[in-house]
Amino acid sequence: MKKIIVQIITSLVLFVSSLALALVLVFRFLNRTNGKIIASGEKRKYLLYVPGSYDPSKPTPLVISIHGFAEWPAHQMQISRWNELADRQGFIVVYPGGTGFPMRWRVRGSPGSATDPALDTGFISALIDKLENEYNIDPARIFANGLSNGGGMSFLLSCRLSERIAAIATVSGAYLLPWEDCHPARPVPLIAFHGTSDPIVPYQGGPSHAFDLPFPAIPEWIETYARRSGCVGEPTRLPASGEVSGIQYSNSAQNMDVTFYTVEGGGHSWPGGGYMPKFIVGHITQDIDGTQTIWDFFLKHPLSTGSGEKTQLYDKSRFDPSG
Repeated sequence: MKKIIVQIITSLVLFVSSLALALVLVFRFLNRTNGKIIASGEKRKYLLYVPGSYDPSKPTPLVISIHGFAEWPAHQMQISRWNELADRQGFIVVYPGGTGFPMRWRVRGSPGSATDPALDTGFISALIDKLENEYNIDPARIFANGLSNGGGMSFLLSCRLSERIAAIATVSGAYLLPWEDCHPARPVPLIAFHGTSDPIVPYQGGPSHAFDLPFPAIPEWIETYARRSGCVGEPTRLPASGEVSGIQYSNSAQNMDVTFYTVEGGGHSWPGGGYMPKFIVGHITQDIDGTQTIWDFFLKHPLSTGSGEKTQLYDKSRFDPSG
């Protein structure tokens, strides 16, 4: 009897080990990348897409699209479909990879610790440097966007790399960086999307069934971002499209906008984007093309004139990073 029990336990251990190995191999296959860099002593990877229309003689926009928790660069590429738009519009897209397993972004943590957000902002900054050395990147049109944890990372970039990132976009953003740790050199324009039925990052804030984390109430967080960025007055309501409604806070004199789209009944998903399992993320709306809408917003918010010489498009006296 004892021998049989030992055999059963051994078989279970072998099965679990084989399953774990299979999962690792599948992840390595799915997590295909084509670039790597050493940043802050860490080996980091990324997936780069350069459209066939790229002309090295012309300054070209760069879109940085950041995956969410437990996702990976190729998955973000499939969900967002940035490559399809890049083919039509002629910009370069890079999908950086997070760290750990499941993969993630360090959007909060103590300075000098293994979770220090500076490690990931340093990686993105080094990645921009590398791409600027290899391609004719327009420094006025470097944009960041991300899903969930990647949206939180995009927010972090607006706090730490505002002199390089012209505008950001967040989808179902997980905003965990405290406001007191956000000190941008300039206000960064933002466009955001969030579903009212998001099961992962609740629209009204608080922990979710998946994560016991202090997520903020999204509408209030957006308003705070807008006020800290110098936007005054009541927001303007945007034309609705089916289950999608929007508002926009603006400081037109400074080319500063914060646009927020609410998806009624929407889940933890990219509007108009690729497949994600409904039983995990909820409803994916098709009433708005998130990627195209983000790109249209980016086009209106360059960091400079596009000539390569940065110009000040904001008035620091109107900018209150302390809230």
